[in-house]
Amino acid sequence: MIDTKHFQGSPKNISPPLTEGSWSFGPVGGFFLTESLVLNPNGKIDGYYHHNERSWRIENHRLLILGEDGNLMWRSIEAFKDPEGLINIILQHPAATETRFLLKQNIQQPEPQQPPQEQHSPAVTTTPSLAGMSDAEFLFPSDLEVTPVKVGKVLLVGSCLTALYHEQLQARYPETHFDYIPYNFVSSLPDTPPSPVSAYDFQYLQIPLRSVLSDRVIWGFQFSEDGFTRTILQDAYSIIDAMLSTAMIYNEKHGLLTLVSNFIVPQMSTASSMYERGGNNDLATIVQRLNDYLNEKVAGYKNAYLLNVDAVSSTIGKRYILDDVVYFYSHGAVTYQDWDDFGSIARNEPIPPLETVYPVKKDAFLDAIFRQMVTAYRTTQQVDQVKAVVFDLDNTLWRGQIAEHYRPEAQPWPRTDGWPLGIWEAIHYLRARGVLVAICSKNDYDYVKNRWDDVIDPKLISLDDFSSVKINWIPKAQNITEICKEFNIKPKSVVFVDDNPVERAAVASALPDVRVIGGNPYLTRRILLWSAETQIARMTEVSGKREEMIRGQIEREETRSTMDRSEFLASLNCEVSLINITSTDQPEFGRTLELTNKTNQFNTNGQRWSFEQIVDFLKNDGKILAFKVKDKFTEYGLVGVLYLKGTEITQYVMSCRVLGMEVEEFVVAEAVKILRSSHAGETAITATIKETPDNTPCREVYLRAGFREIDAKDNVRQFILNGNEMPVQPKHIKQG
Repeated sequence: MIDTKHFQGSPKNISPPLTEGSWSFGPVGGFFLTESLVLNPNGKIDGYYHHNERSWRIENHRLLILGEDGNLMWRSIEAFKDPEGLINIILQHPAATETRFLLKQNIQQPEPQQPPQEQHSPAVTTTPSLAGMSDAEFLFPSDLEVTPVKVGKVLLVGSCLTALYHEQLQARYPETHFDYIPYNFVSSLPDTPPSPVSAYDFQYLQIPLRSVLSDRVIWGFQFSEDGFTRTILQDAYSIIDAMLSTAMIYNEKHGLLTLVSNFIVPQMSTASSMYERGGNNDLATIVQRLNDYLNEKVAGYKNAYLLNVDAVSSTIGKRYILDDVVYFYSHGAVTYQDWDDFGSIARNEPIPPLETVYPVKKDAFLDAIFRQMVTAYRTTQQVDQVKAVVFDLDNTLWRGQIAEHYRPEAQPWPRTDGWPLGIWEAIHYLRARGVLVAICSKNDYDYVKNRWDDVIDPKLISLDDFSSVKINWIPKAQNITEICKEFNIKPKSVVFVDDNPVERAAVASALPDVRVIGGNPYLTRRILLWSAETQIARMTEVSGKREEMIRGQIEREETRSTMDRSEFLASLNCEVSLINITSTDQPEFGRTLELTNKTNQFNTNGQRWSFEQIVDFLKNDGKILAFKVKDKFTEYGLVGVLYLKGTEITQYVMSCRVLGMEVEEFVVAEAVKILRSSHAGETAITATIKETPDNTPCREVYLRAGFREIDAKDNVRQFILNGNEMPVQPKHIKQG
């Protein structure tokens, strides 16, 4: 907290003493823009000259920094002393709250005679500094999270390591309830878990490494015997098959989302000689192979995913976690002194507490494990999914400004090693996940295009890698709005990366749903690649072709602008292929579920479906009609799903990328045929629309298809096509 409550003019016992000495100023975790900023008692800022920071005052115990135009640029959210006793003030941009700058005292101030008041503002929650970033946050960034997800109930199945999870996580995360089923060796699970299967958000399965390897590996000399390693591996594979099959009973019967932990690899080689390290007789190598096998087997199950606990352990440091410094190698659990006798048996030299010998990061590990579960759950549920990342150029894709720092006559140019190369690679990995990438930069397009190959060295990315390129002097928010239209996505699905806090603030103000990052280049790659919101649960055919489809769509729209509507539609050579989804085993099912749960605009009721709900829908005579679309420009893949029950279309979902081609009416007509074919004679077909804030594009689809609207029920619009009526069927579309 900063006293006094109000200040504007000469200082009156301000605490901390802001007007004494100079300050360093710059982004949190980044380089300081200046080390000579002075907060002048007259309310002016001296020693640093920028139009964003021209004056200051105190209001309601907060330091406010104003720009040249008098508008608020920064406000303090935290003030504290670092270990050196220097005052640090965290500043936040009011329009882009994730943008944080630091005002750091340059000289040590004398300690006041009276104890200082509490220095943290109780009204503000702050982001930890880089030095204080938790392992869980480092591994699984929360920067792109918008929608909180509450995990209500989790079923834990496993050995003593899972027992530790059950005991500790329940205490650490009381808002989540954890049930636990012990699972060692090839034992059977109860027919029903402690709670109904439908009550669990997911199941977490940890197969014990000791059960898989058996205690034979303790006799290390046996690895030198012919065939011993081969026998161990063959037996281990068989045991994994048996244990996985038994433990997946709730997944296979009920479709319960299952997250499977892999094995923690021993931290040192167990080979008998240096020559054999990494070879067939090294237990570390064997466990790595078991992880590969487990990954392959889990991939064969539906709605099941492997979690890389070994990677979490490695990042935090196995020396702080893994108990193989005390216990036998195949125990594979966390160092935790709950099995010691604590001096109950006399010794000549008492055993000291374990943590005085080996520092243990049990709490950090447990937090990271739970965070891994939650982020995996967010990814499978497609919460806050990122569909496009828009990049600035100067000081974002490369160091410096292309027009200033890369002039042919000025050498040397800024280096490209380090974070620029990391961002370039990240762009390609995002594309591989089906995330669209675009450029939005205030620059001269022709200049950038002509100089691109000079600046991008080595030539790992090109302008052609970006699905949309907006290099001009138009406000960036306007360009991003246009990109959203081209991609048929909403701003909430976009991440904007820009080094300039003013540009980020402007975009955040105009498009508050866009997530903006980029102030610290050391953070950008990690956020983009490791966040749950940029991951996908399973790659579908459509995900892999999304970039190609968008390019074709942009070309289609350019052609549309040169022709009248009927001529344009006739020229498309549009073809629709219908697919009846009768089982979750069908290759199209994954895309069907993905499309249903991520579509907001053309979605007649906004309903989201779990894997389990779709299984029940199909079991209870529900029909799912999916369809693919292609035209002369591109193949759009599976872009629509209709849920049919009895004589009703209960839900209709379609990607907006084919909206306006009259595909939506064509498919309704086909759905009517399917429903009537299951009933004798002329049958009336009904449909409903529940209006949501986003689904404007689909609200007239049934009227366009020839249905008649009748009285609404419980705020749900009702439509009917009488038995003697035929739906509208566009003639320019043919069925594939």
